[in-house]
Amino acid sequence: MPSSIGRGYVQIYTGGGKGKTTAALGLALRAAAHGLRTCIVQFMKGQQYGELDAVRMTGGLVTIEQFGHPDFCTFGKEPDPADVERARAGLKRVHEVMDAGSCNILVADELATACLFRLVTEEDVLVVMRDKPDGMELVITGR
Repeated sequence: MPSSIGRGYVQIYTGGGKGKTTAALGLALRAAAHGLRTCIVQFMKGQQYGELDAVRMTGGLVTIEQFGHPDFCTFGKEPDPADVERARAGLKRVHEVMDAGSCNILVADELATACLFRLVTEEDVLVVMRDKPDGMELVITGR
């Protein structure tokens, strides 16, 4: 696997409105053009999106795995245990990808939102940031 990332950084794309996932996908596509692999783990998303079809055109250089369901969570309610379970599975997958070193860029899409919705804890997010291996870029998105 090519490794021109160097040490690798943690990037956080946050804020209201659109553009966070799109920015992460743009980074992934630019990396794919240089032969780098990007793994995208999507929290809270289980819907069919155009980006799922688009990444298939990258010949496996960009992959997306979803850990959500078609209906979005409701903010302010106690988290549904099934949503928490899906988020925990997403966290597990993030750690597996980091441990395997199977990509150059790892995108934890909507991880910040999963924290906001209390599906994961702030400590969980900090552990992901701390455990990021050298040579891998980590991107966390969400409101």
